[in-house]
Amino acid sequence: MKRSSLLAIAVAAAAALPSAAAAAVPAPDVPDAIAVTGDEKPFLAAHGEGVQIYACRSGAWSLVAPRATLYGGNGQVVATHFAGPTWQARDGSSVKGSRVDGVTVPGAIQWLLLSRASSSVGSDGDRLTGTTHIQRINTVGGLAPDAAECVTEGKEVEVPYEADYVFWKASA
Repeated sequence: MKRSSLLAIAVAAAAALPSAAAAAVPAPDVPDAIAVTGDEKPFLAAHGEGVQIYACRSGAWSLVAPRATLYGGNGQVVATHFAGPTWQARDGSSVKGSRVDGVTVPGAIQWLLLSRASSSVGSDGDRLTGTTHIQRINTVGGLAPDAAECVTEGKEVEVPYEADYVFWKASA
């Protein structure tokens, strides 16, 4: 199910190099609604594969949480993504996001811009603690099932999805 877009290959490969090369991560071309403005730069990009977990509640599907693994350009795991929404790097550092805006795309979950709500240092480092924004782009799948399929209260379903994630930090 692994899908690599040109963006994922280019920016994730740069992100996998030593920190001096990581500064070369280009800003993705995105709609204005989810563009990062100001004195910030992308420092990490990764391709995520996982599921969006939905629960049947009062006759409608409600998002419970994502669960995904994020891969760098070299195919190595760089982070995990779970409820919060939260991302946790291999060094244990994490960032929790808060939705700023989204863009609807046909047949897939929205592209999103999130700002850092909180972050924490990990036991082996602080890779994600300086994150200011996260973009979820190039989404495939992940949409909730049809409402007609929501007949058993509390039933959970996992819907596969893929997306590219771009992490931003202050330029200074």
